[in-house]
This record gives sequence, structure tokens and C-alpha cells, in this order.
Amino acid sequence: MKLSLFNVKYIFKAFLFGSDYLILRVNNLYMQEIHSDSNFLQFLVFGVVGLVITFSLLYYILLRVGKDPKNLLPINFANRIKLPLLLIIIALVLRIGLLNNVFIYNYVKLISHTCTLLLIFSLTWFCIVLLKAFKGGLMRKYDITADDNLHARRVFTQFTILERVIVFLIVIFAIGIALMSFDNIRAIGISFLTSAGIAGIILGFSAQKMLATLVAGIQIAITQPIRLDDVVIVEGEWGWIEEITLTYVVVRIWDKRRMVLPTTYFIEKPFQNWTRTTSEILGTVFIYTDFYMPVDALREELTRLLKSTPLWDGNVNVLQVTNATETGMEIRALMSSKNSPTSWDLRVFIREKLITFIQQNYPECLPRTRIELKGNSATGVA
Repeated sequence: MKLSLFNVKYIFKAFLFGSDYLILRVNNLYMQEIHSDSNFLQFLVFGVVGLVITFSLLYYILLRVGKDPKNLLPINFANRIKLPLLLIIIALVLRIGLLNNVFIYNYVKLISHTCTLLLIFSLTWFCIVLLKAFKGGLMRKYDITADDNLHARRVFTQFTILERVIVFLIVIFAIGIALMSFDNIRAIGISFLTSAGIAGIILGFSAQKMLATLVAGIQIAITQPIRLDDVVIVEGEWGWIEEITLTYVVVRIWDKRRMVLPTTYFIEKPFQNWTRTTSEILGTVFIYTDFYMPVDALREELTRLLKSTPLWDGNVNVLQVTNATETGMEIRALMSSKNSPTSWDLRVFIREKLITFIQQNYPECLPRTRIELKGNSATGVA
């Protein structure tokens, strides 16, 4: 088939037009790439400069605020908050870059998702640090080491448990938002909501004990049957409440052992709390003597011993004969002290000194056994 002159000219013009279009297209793409690179470099420079200036300014403000003792924020709050604050600013800078289309199109989705996760993580961290700092600032008003620390222990226990509840909820909420940012997981979540009733029943039965433990922890924070540093007797052991969490309680036994009990124990089972209403406590000492022991002399010696020691708080000083058997008398010395550890030391001190007093002044009044021999009409004392 022969080509006419008109066809040849048409093909030639089409070729020239296609070449010009191709060259123009390549040139436009090249200029767009140069323009995109220029925008990215500008964003990189101004973003880094803005990041440094913003972070430095906020960090300086937090340092100045933390130095003021009138504020609730602790002195080291700026150092504790600087890392999550830096991550928040970085996430915001990346979000600004996405809004101005400075990133390559192929990486926009990845950068956007990463920015979202970074913002969720940093905000969660920021909220937790801020909550702990706020709680620490409030607790500075209460001295838990004071002698009369009942109110301080009540407030400290309540705030500690509520802080852990809020942190738990913040973390769960953040994990849920982070997972919902994935398209596949969001689709699973939507389909899960359609069967939420059945799933809720199954989850309730499977996690019944865990939920009961969490509810017991919240109940302890509100009703406060126990508080930090309370003196308790649990499972036959005497000790102090050392730590209270949402799921368990740590009791420090007098011999430095630790007993870990679930929070449900203090809701469902009986136990003794010696410092429920006050830290003051009464101590008792029992002495067993013969009937010849003069009680008034022993009572005077108890008063002298109590006045000679700082362990006694000056309130209760009682000595009574509480029982009498065929072998002798039971004498009870009752005394008070500011707290249970001091009461223990006071009881030990009084017991040792009263025994020494009887040995040195009335040795014949120590416990003895009497035997009467009727055959020889004689009475013996052993």
C-alpha cells in the first residue's frame, strides 16, 4: 500500500507534535520535582527551627513555673515532661507538612499514619506524667510520716488508687484509638459491635474474677476499710499495709516478710485494723505473781517506769488484777502509745522492768506451787 503525500505530511506533523508534547511533559515533571524538593527543603529548615524554638520556649516556661513552691507542679516536672512534649511538637510539625503537601505522594499515607500513632502515644504519656505530677503536688500538703497521720493516710490512699484507675483508663482508651487507626482493625471493630451483646456476656463470665478484683480496688479507694500504713492482722499475721493497687494489697509483716493478698480479701473476709480511726493504740502486759505480791507497790513502779520513757504518750496508765487461780494472780498493766510500733517497744520495756522489780524487791512473790502433806500434818511450799 503506497502512502500519499498528504498522509506523509500528516504523520510527520503528528510526530513533531508528539515530540513537543513529550518534551513539555518531561519538563513539567522535572520542574514539579524541583519545586517539590524546594518545598521539602524549606519545610525541613523552618520545621526544625520552629521545633527547636517552640520546645525551648515551653521548656523554659515549665522550668520557671516549677521553681515556684506555690505551684502544684514539682520542681523536676520540666525534666519529666520534656520527652513527651518534644514528641507532641514533632507530631504537630509533621501534620503541618502533610497539610502543605511537602512529602512525596507515595509516602504520604505512611507518614500520616505514623504521625497519628506518634501523637496518640505522646499525648497519653503527657497526660500520665501530668496526672502524677498533679498528684505529687497535692500530696506535698500531707505528711504521712507525722505521728497523727490518719487524715494524710486517708487522702494518700484515695489519691493513689484513683490515680491508678485513671491511668488504666487512659492507657486502654489510647490503645483503642491507636488500633482503630488501622483500617483492617476498624472493620473488625465494626463487625464486633454487631455482636456486642453475646461477646459482652462471654467476656463477663470469662473475666468475672478480674472484674471483681478491679471493682474491689475502686471500692477500697472510696470506702477505705484499709489505708496505707494501717496496722492490720490478716491470716494470723501482724503487719502494716505497704502498698494498695487495683488488684492486690501488700502487707509488710513485722519480721520484714511480705504478704500479698487480692483486694477482694479485704471486702469479703474479716480482718483486724488497729488504726482504723486513730493511730493511737493501747498495749497490755500480763504479769503472774503469788498472792503475797503487794499490788500497790507494783502499780507505783509502773507509773514510775512510764514517766521515765518517751515511749508513753501520757494518756493511759492502769494496773489491775484481772484474774486469780489456785496458783496465783494475773496482773494486767494497760498503757497507751502513739502508734503500734511504739506500743510494741513500750510493752517489751514494761514487761522486762516489772519482772526485774519483782526479782529484786519481792522474790518470794514469784509464782510458786503449794503442796499440803496431810499424813505428817505438815505443809510444804515448792
